[in-house]
Amino acid sequence: MSNTQEILEVNNVFKVFGDAPDQAMDMLRNGATKEQVLSETGQNVGVFDASFTVKRGEIFVIMGLSGSGKSTLVRLLNRLIEPSSGSIKLKGQNITNLKDKDLLNVRRQDMSMVFQSFALMPHMSVIENAAFGLEISGIDKKTRHQRALTALEQVGLGSYAHSRPDQLSGGMQQRVGLARALANDPTILLMDEAFSALDPLIRYEMQGELIRLQKEQERTIVFISHDLDEAIRIGDRIAIMEGGRIVQIGTPQEIMNNPADDYVASFFKGVDATKTIKVKDIAQKDALTVSSTSSADVALTEASGQFAYLLDDGGRFVGVSPITQGKSSTVASLMSERLSAQYSLNASTSLKESISIVSESPYPVPVLDDKGVYQGTLSKDHILATLANN
Repeated sequence: MSNTQEILEVNNVFKVFGDAPDQAMDMLRNGATKEQVLSETGQNVGVFDASFTVKRGEIFVIMGLSGSGKSTLVRLLNRLIEPSSGSIKLKGQNITNLKDKDLLNVRRQDMSMVFQSFALMPHMSVIENAAFGLEISGIDKKTRHQRALTALEQVGLGSYAHSRPDQLSGGMQQRVGLARALANDPTILLMDEAFSALDPLIRYEMQGELIRLQKEQERTIVFISHDLDEAIRIGDRIAIMEGGRIVQIGTPQEIMNNPADDYVASFFKGVDATKTIKVKDIAQKDALTVSSTSSADVALTEASGQFAYLLDDGGRFVGVSPITQGKSSTVASLMSERLSAQYSLNASTSLKESISIVSESPYPVPVLDDKGVYQGTLSKDHILATLANN
């Protein structure tokens, strides 16, 4: 992520459903369980003392079993449900005390939500559906249709702008719902089980689409899911909930390696470790790199491998060239001898997804960040060593 500024800060948030929330919260603070509070007071605990931050450009996944409080929590973030206590800050502004008019502006300008149900208007065209939120905000027709069309193009549906929802597949309809949220250009995107109603293949495709949008536009996303494979694939960090509590927050690999308790460990039991390891965490830094703009000869006698990785002045990868040990060469000759097949991996790719690419490549594959900046390499031998260690 290019900027780790915290967009969202949630501090000690409680939600108790009932007419005596203070009594319930006192019991919770004194060690009572959600079940004890319910049986003794009739108050239902939705969220208990939730605290976390979400960084700019991050996909933050909240997951847990049914009834764990994850959907309640996401609705607290935009105050579709009012918190019983605690604070929620968006870009440093405390939104828990906002009046209705100011809160409405925050929802229109800074927060968009995508639900499990597509919620498209059947009598409206695709572009009208995508522009619906903007219409409610009073944006003129020309402007809202321009912004809606841009959003539709971002999700690959620009050519379907004048179709009707019933002419689209389920996956395409969900893309319209996503475009409607993107049209507002929100600071943060809230997604509640957004893909769970889709067929597995379409769901996987939509996950990939979300990852692409997040990389290209540095979208900040809070994503609710009950599916561990989905959470591992899309999440930069995951918050695990149980009984209204957040029991652990971390990267998939951190949680898998050091589960906070038996409940968390049971979630990750049997998970393929290669899904949780990102190539950025295991990329090796010992390959020879050469500035593609240098005018000096390149001494290759100390090269540790058989290939040179050519980078521009910004550190971005521009190609790989074979080298001969003990030989001095010019940058121009290395540039002219670049291999035509240019393999590379995005830094956030999982080890599992990288295996086929690395196995096909004749050289250790360069690992690049979202801007193409070189982070290191990943070789077949290093993958085998990592698998052995895990």
